[in-house]
Amino acid sequence: MFLRIPFTESETVAYDSRPGRFGGPPTPIMNTPVTPRRNLEALFWDKHPYWMPGSSDAAFLMACWNEHMGRGGPDGLVDDLGIEWVYEATAGGSIVHPEKPQLLEDVNDWKEKVHIPDPSTWDWAAAAESTKVDARFALEVSFTNGFWFERMISMMGFVNAAMALLDEEQTDAIKEMFQAFTDFGCRCIDLVCEYFPMVDIINIHDDWGSQQSTFFSEEIARELFLPYMKQLTDHIHSKGRVASLHSCGHNDARVQVFIDAGFDEWQPQDMNDIKWLYENYGDKIVLGVFPERTDLAQLSEEEQREEARKFVDFYCKPGKPAMMGVVASRRGTPAFLDEVYRYSRKLYLEQE
Repeated sequence: MFLRIPFTESETVAYDSRPGRFGGPPTPIMNTPVTPRRNLEALFWDKHPYWMPGSSDAAFLMACWNEHMGRGGPDGLVDDLGIEWVYEATAGGSIVHPEKPQLLEDVNDWKEKVHIPDPSTWDWAAAAESTKVDARFALEVSFTNGFWFERMISMMGFVNAAMALLDEEQTDAIKEMFQAFTDFGCRCIDLVCEYFPMVDIINIHDDWGSQQSTFFSEEIARELFLPYMKQLTDHIHSKGRVASLHSCGHNDARVQVFIDAGFDEWQPQDMNDIKWLYENYGDKIVLGVFPERTDLAQLSEEEQREEARKFVDFYCKPGKPAMMGVVASRRGTPAFLDEVYRYSRKLYLEQE
């Protein structure tokens, strides 16, 4: 329930800090009237946050997943499917080893060549014991590589995966494989919720686009992906958690599919028309929004604050709450972000 707690200047004072995400600078912890975790709960469940939240209000967790089905890190990884990942320093992430043979060339062969692991054999208890959870922040579990198209790419390369989506002779096998991976995902979610009961958000990866356009048609998206996505988000919701989607690329034309699949949140990259997305779909899915201007640091402090107020006026309309995405964190200046907090805090106090 939203409580109308009056704004005080002391809210803007930092009393602590925590490590920045992805090796970034420390994040200050402000003297806010409720915790960032409670504010995100108010965003998703009440549709009325206390202030405009940001992606840094959640802590990421990849316990067990990353060392078994993720991409590893600088030391590399051979995942439980037998795929070798190598770290690419220039990209700041890992890729499938380019000189190793692909696991799969034709999806019709998946039952013989793809051996999906049993996640109950992973040491979840040790992961939970070694993980310190800060109750002030939402806990978000991230399933990198996901269960569908990204997983196909890791097993058979982009060209083979994309062609398989168009090959009617592979369609039934794709559906069978996606069903198996979705069932696997549901088992992983059960274990996450058992060993990390404080988890708030479950984030699923599946990149669908390039810088210019989507990888496949809406017809393919609805036939081959939507049913399995919906099964997984239904399972997430049955656990009382938020279903979040990570999908890189120019995917604004597929947002209705994401909504129909049951996702509560999507953080688009900056090649998407974020204003159009918010105006047309902001009441149906929480979007990670960002300022269009990339030159905020070149403006005067008052101009930065004016840009922040315009930003809040546009993206904090009643019944259409949004959150600042990762792009906003990169583009925002200290003055801009401070004014977003102050102005949105006061604006939400006034809204019914």
